[in-house]
Amino acid sequence: MRLHRLLIPLMGVLGIVLLFSCTKTYTCHCLLTHTSAPGLPDTTYNEFNITDTKGNAQNLCRQKSGVFYNNWIYTIDSCYLY
Repeated sequence: MRLHRLLIPLMGVLGIVLLFSCTKTYTCHCLLTHTSAPGLPDTTYNEFNITDTKGNAQNLCRQKSGVFYNNWIYTIDSCYLY
């Protein structure tokens, strides 16, 4: 009887832990905006997959965002989990 009372809550906690620690494949969508570059398209996009937990995938995707400068070309990358 006593084991039964402990087993059910333990199984519930274990189920919640497994639910939130599962890894899945998420798609990171990045919108690339080019400025100061005649001949380049104004906006393009890039997508790539991240296999991780949702929280880690969001952080990895957001880290790809930023403003970059190379050879007189400014690129603004805005990335979000799709």
